[in-house]
Amino acid sequence: MPSLYNKKTNALLGAVSDADVQCLIDVLEEEDRKDVDYFVDLDTVDILEDNGASATLVQMLRAAIGASEGVDIRWSK
Repeated sequence: MPSLYNKKTNALLGAVSDADVQCLIDVLEEEDRKDVDYFVDLDTVDILEDNGASATLVQMLRAAIGASEGVDIRWSK
């Protein structure tokens, strides 16, 4: 099962489904095919939610962002 990490601190945010990883890939912009990291802010989370991201992923991202303007995340299998 894939996991999400805070890219800056390398802290594990939690496990996500393959469907959620596919949602990230489909909705967010990659620099190339091997890109596995994204900058996520609250507007981005709303867009992901509108495009089928699970409640688990949405809650995980909102918690990671907290009071900040956004967070860099990465996923790994």
